[in-house]
Amino acid sequence: MIHPRLTRHLTLEAEQSVPDQSGGFSRTWVAVGALWAEIKTKSARETRGPNTPLSKVGYKITVRGAPMGSDARPKAGQRFRGHGRIYAVEAVCEYDPDGRFLTCHATEETVV
Repeated sequence: MIHPRLTRHLTLEAEQSVPDQSGGFSRTWVAVGALWAEIKTKSARETRGPNTPLSKVGYKITVRGAPMGSDARPKAGQRFRGHGRIYAVEAVCEYDPDGRFLTCHATEETVV
């Protein structure tokens, strides 16, 4: 088995509710960890957003394994940030039968 080359440093972020000054809440992203990753493109397409065309690119992001329930294990709904880019995590699965690595299926959207 060929091991992934974890050469990209990414920050794992989770969305949190924080109180605003009006008695309500706003959503913000908070760093929950830092990981080394291998990033590979898997698909790309152009689509329409509400007011502008968008480029949607799918990625396979491979990181070191972590047990289920661990804060170090990425989850769907979280995101990676790195090198001025944001990758929304859609699903996470084991890369290998031993669970030494995880594959995160993620999407990046940019305005065209």
